[in-house]
Amino acid sequence: MVDLKRSVLFPVMMLFVFAGLNYILPHTFNAYIQTLIVYSCINIILAVSLNLVNGFTGQFSIGHAGFMAAGAYLSAYLTMNHAHWAGSSDGLNFFFNTIAGGVIAGLAGYAVGLPSLRLKGDYLAIVTLGFGEIIRVVLLNIDAVGGARGMYGIPKTANFFWAFTWVFICIITIKRLIYSTHGRAFLSVREDEIAAESVGINTTRYKVQAFVISSFFAGVAGSIFAHYLSYLNPSTFSFMKSIDVVVMVVLGGMGSISGSILAAIIITILPEALRPLQEITKIDFRMVIYSLTLIVLMLAKPQGLFGKLELSDVWKRLSEKSLGKKNG
Repeated sequence: MVDLKRSVLFPVMMLFVFAGLNYILPHTFNAYIQTLIVYSCINIILAVSLNLVNGFTGQFSIGHAGFMAAGAYLSAYLTMNHAHWAGSSDGLNFFFNTIAGGVIAGLAGYAVGLPSLRLKGDYLAIVTLGFGEIIRVVLLNIDAVGGARGMYGIPKTANFFWAFTWVFICIITIKRLIYSTHGRAFLSVREDEIAAESVGINTTRYKVQAFVISSFFAGVAGSIFAHYLSYLNPSTFSFMKSIDVVVMVVLGGMGSISGSILAAIIITILPEALRPLQEITKIDFRMVIYSLTLIVLMLAKPQGLFGKLELSDVWKRLSEKSLGKKNG
């Protein structure tokens, strides 16, 4: 009973915290900083969800931007066409439309995952890349969602509360999934797929499940992006966006939720932090320095910033080291 109360109380407390931040942050930071915070939240959702496939299940998907686009466009289309759910407010309407965007992205993930996840390595990467590009090209040619012009005038119903809430939901869902019985099955697929099959684990089923969950949260991230930026264009969801998310996962550590969170924040903020250098030199060295920084980090930490560890594991190791020095 105590555990149940704690499990219910913690999310409720976090919702109150997010509501408070939603009130405080707009009065504390300018629009530029606010945008960086929301973009960081979007990238955290993308990185953590992709880590479920690439890190914890050991597959290699590079089509995450396609699922993000599917969720973004469907949720924006529903909002633009005044699809209200049982007379709900704008905030709840955004919530339901975001879930709808996540569901369509999850269905797209199932459609591509079921036939293709029997493949491995480079072959799977090529299939997911192709699927992501198919979604982008299809959106480019659909006039109902703006085509090449894009969709504009989308109501800006996403805010800090919804961004933080979905980040929280994504992290808690992936974390609890990984530490559950199903999560052990995901990890067994990553470690040795043949051995997992030999003990009766349906590896294809678990890979598809991971793909669907990952795609769902990519669609959620797309919905937040659409309703915060108020504009969508197919070029936003190009191959390079997928590569950015893959870089976040690899940089943070394949199989580390904490690493994905930190890497998503770094990759979101670093190019903007280097912007003053462009104003001083009158030359845009940002991407050069950004790329060199990533190369140095990967050479120094080839397993990523956290490897397969979480922040609690790193803290525990540091505590043990400091305790050992004191006893020594």
